[in-house]
Amino acid sequence: QVQLVESGGGSVQVGGSLRLSCAASGFVLDYYAIGWFRQAPGKEREGASCIIGSDGSTYNADSVKRRLTISRDNAKNTVYLQMNSLKPEDTAVYYCAARTLINREYNYWSQGTQVTVSS
Repeated sequence: QVQLVESGGGSVQVGGSLRLSCAASGFVLDYYAIGWFRQAPGKEREGASCIIGSDGSTYNADSVKRRLTISRDNAKNTVYLQMNSLKPEDTAVYYCAARTLINREYNYWSQGTQVTVSS
């Protein structure tokens, strides 16, 4: 059974940092792409960052480049999102999601975690 369990959200002040974790079970990261998505109040969900299982290559949205870093620990089957220099506009519910390398659609989603950045 594929499952993604997310942790690490919370409240932080502007300029602060948080690290989100996405623990995967039921599949091996090497054969999947893991993406981090976020949805702010009143806005559509947007992709923030992605890591490809086969070679570890990463992709980041322009809005988060140099501030958000995705990484993985294969031994723990866990993907992380390190968020630095946080801004109020980073406030959102963050989700991790998984898709197989041949699919374009993400099939599996975490429960979501709230990140709130206050000034």
